[in-house]
Amino acid sequence: MRILYYDCFAGISGDMNLGAMIDLGVNPEFLIRELQKLNIEGFHLEISNDSRRGISGTKATVIIENPENEKHRHLRHIEELINRSSLSDHVKKNSIRIFDLIAEAEAKVHRIDKQRVHFHEVGALDSIADIVGAAICLDYLKVDKVISSPVQLGGGTVKCAHGIMPVPAPATVEIIRNVPVRTGLVQHEATTPTGAAILVAITDEFTDQIAFPIQKIAYGIGHRDISEIPNVLRVYLSEFEAELSGSKPMEAWMTECNIDDMNPEWYDHLFQKLFEAGSSDVFLTPILMKKSRPANKLSVLCEKNLLSEIKTIIFKHSTTIGIREYPVTKTVLERKDGELETEIGTIRIKSSFFQGKEIHTKPEYDDLQRLATLHELSLNEVEKIINKTV
Repeated sequence: MRILYYDCFAGISGDMNLGAMIDLGVNPEFLIRELQKLNIEGFHLEISNDSRRGISGTKATVIIENPENEKHRHLRHIEELINRSSLSDHVKKNSIRIFDLIAEAEAKVHRIDKQRVHFHEVGALDSIADIVGAAICLDYLKVDKVISSPVQLGGGTVKCAHGIMPVPAPATVEIIRNVPVRTGLVQHEATTPTGAAILVAITDEFTDQIAFPIQKIAYGIGHRDISEIPNVLRVYLSEFEAELSGSKPMEAWMTECNIDDMNPEWYDHLFQKLFEAGSSDVFLTPILMKKSRPANKLSVLCEKNLLSEIKTIIFKHSTTIGIREYPVTKTVLERKDGELETEIGTIRIKSSFFQGKEIHTKPEYDDLQRLATLHELSLNEVEKIINKTV
């Protein structure tokens, strides 16, 4: 099992996170190439070695080349920018989830619809690079679980687009609802809205209990150097054998409801929304309700941090008036992603392992479809070519 742990003893910001991920082993050239897939100009990433109070690490800075030409964007502009890019679907999904958290927080603070939120700091190129970069780095590391310590927020005041605000800023407070925090270690903004949103969007569990071996330690260096507390973000990487060799027991949540009065054509839209939000599985089970009414039981399996979002989607996009939920333990085979060179092109494959032995290999359907269309072949013909190559 591969675990990424955030030790936010001095807080977290978007640039500190990028620095920590590069220090942990993310290839900076890969990160820069992936960011170029956004197809926007006007910024570049500057990476350097630096230190704070004797702790050395990596400093990542997004340089804005023409600040006077910076655009302010709404959520839909940013979603369009990401969706038009050639980034992977997983990176797109995580990036949009982070932006959506910030939009919802700003909307609550200003009591407006989130689509009307006028992004200031977050709409800027540096924040776009920080957030999409965070999703790229997480995808690169291929971790099974993300854990974080309680988050240090800092103290004092901070200057932002709306004026002087108390620390934590109102948007940050909204984002870190139900997250364990600490305050007052320093008299400045230790955790920014961008840093908070990245952490909340990707973290499966918040705890200061480290019950795993630490193999690698890395530091992301912050831009501030004004206190005796080192302005750094520390991260750990751990990899170890799960309880069953080749399998990974994980905590998850099952959300269910019974539906007997919904147009069946709506289920496709509902499923799409639930999978886009990060559900691990979504399925229907035919059931009989009172008075022998035929109905469907909707079941959604997800991680705990997604539970609130999943319930919101179900209430908004179905006709149910009640939901039940309960924790479950799922055991997942060890999986590895790879690429296979065939006579008709490269295709991504997923392999599953149990007790150290490969038991399943499956091509990515999107690649299967792409090669079939490109060479005017059937899916069956493409699959035969792949099986011949393996």
